Amino acid sequence: MAAEGLVVGDEREVRIGTIAHGGHFIAHSDGRTLFVRHALPGELVRVRVTEVARKIVRADAIEVLEASPNRVPAPCPWAGPGLCGGCDFQHVSLPAQRELKEQVLSDALRRFGRLSDEELADFDLAVRELPGHPDGLGWRTRMTWATDSAGRVGLRKHRSHDVVTADRCLIAAEDVSAPGSAAAGRVDREVRGRAWRVGGADFWQVHPGLPEALVDAVLEFGVPAVGETWWDLYSGAGLFAAFLGEAVGESGRVSAVESSPAGVKAARRALHDLPQVGLEEGDVARWLRTAPGHPAGVVLDPPRSGAGCEVLESVTERAPDRLVYVACDPVALGRDVAILGGNGYRLANVRAFDGFPMTHHLETVAEFRKDL
Repeated sequence: MAAEGLVVGDEREVRIGTIAHGGHFIAHSDGRTLFVRHALPGELVRVRVTEVARKIVRADAIEVLEASPNRVPAPCPWAGPGLCGGCDFQHVSLPAQRELKEQVLSDALRRFGRLSDEELADFDLAVRELPGHPDGLGWRTRMTWATDSAGRVGLRKHRSHDVVTADRCLIAAEDVSAPGSAAAGRVDREVRGRAWRVGGADFWQVHPGLPEALVDAVLEFGVPAVGETWWDLYSGAGLFAAFLGEAVGESGRVSAVESSPAGVKAARRALHDLPQVGLEEGDVARWLRTAPGHPAGVVLDPPRSGAGCEVLESVTERAPDRLVYVACDPVALGRDVAILGGNGYRLANVRAFDGFPMTHHLETVAEFRKDL
């Protein structure tokens, strides 16, 4: 149901407030809260309404009347209102992008994780730059190009199937930056000297510096030791299982659980020299119902929706000493922080990475410990 006084196509002059989850910024007009793209906090902008629903109004900033000092010219000609929907922050300086992501993470932990300001003050929530791409461009190692009904190739608009014709993507790595150049079949990846060969359907982080950064954080927070038993849940191609396996040694055990047959297959190729790693193909929640023993530690890398109540309660019932959670969505992480807190596990450490420059996305690793 549309709101009286606001319909798609309406234009309003608004002052932009704080950032919201999803790359939007808050503004108000006609008694409604607007979620605005292509703006920055403090700016005075003219917006055009793009979507009106009962609970939400979306809009694009089409003219900047008073600019933020953090606004920069977008390097990509296809970034902006009504154009490619892939990048939210091309108009934002890189340091400011990371500050905005830190605000989103902090707000998610406060609102959904139910952490107080005093508790949040104990954590370093700064979003860390990854090496190799200081301009925030050329990092994306996989691309999906779209084709319209006329056969024109390009990229999709935000929340639309419409295609913006484009001949390159500036955040893509050189070998996949143009239509038709995307690497076909399996590609080779290396982390800490260990090689993976992953296919197009296999999950793998698209920023080349992110896998090693995540592994470093998981090992630092989890501290797996020789002879221990660990579970790697939502294990994908076995990135974390590999280095957990190396850490626990032949006297230890790692159970890696993944529902994707392609992921398990990729893990089997990469981890064939680690007999202490057992690869389990199946649903994580179902596996946990009959999982053997009590692990010393658990790593979870769930999908964007988070691990959720059933999985987390099953994990905490086994009382692992250490739990490391890898999150691609701050709000889902916040919800799961609250669930874990209610089951006796407190947030002990957080580390965030800018694995997706020019977009609103970030990756976070969180450490949890049992309350004593």
